[in-house]
Amino acid sequence: MLIPSGLLDIRKTVLQDLDFVLAAEQAESNRRFIGQWSREQHDAALQDGDILHLITQDKSGEQAGYVIITGLQDPNLSVCIKRLVIQAKERGYGKTTLSLLTDWIFAQTETHRLWLDVKEHNSRARHVYEGAGFTLEGTLRDCIKTGDSFESLHIMSILRSEYLDKLSLQA
Repeated sequence: MLIPSGLLDIRKTVLQDLDFVLAAEQAESNRRFIGQWSREQHDAALQDGDILHLITQDKSGEQAGYVIITGLQDPNLSVCIKRLVIQAKERGYGKTTLSLLTDWIFAQTETHRLWLDVKEHNSRARHVYEGAGFTLEGTLRDCIKTGDSFESLHIMSILRSEYLDKLSLQA
């Protein structure tokens, strides 16, 4: 187990998890909020030393979601949460997963900046990210073509110093 906790455990994705990953990614409740990868892209990510592909599971071992983290080898120490998908909704798993990941990244790596992007219309996720201490940096306007229209992405981040300040306030 990479990250154990009282509510959820986070572990590395294995090939046998890819059916779940693809189903979660393509689920109606998720697909309008996240990018889509093929099985081959997910499989390649499992072998890439710059990417951490993770499964979130409940205490019974049932898969609840998945996460893709990129930039682990970035010389600028800027790591990206590329995708955070929770299939088991309304249980607090998204907020818990984000908190566990943020704690782990800043404790186990030298990351200076942890960032992510969120679609402009995904106010629910943006609220979770803001609650975790992420700051809006800016907007990439109309950067994703979806059918005949375009969508914008908000870029959000938390710096190591901000994370440590948040921890000291909680203590």
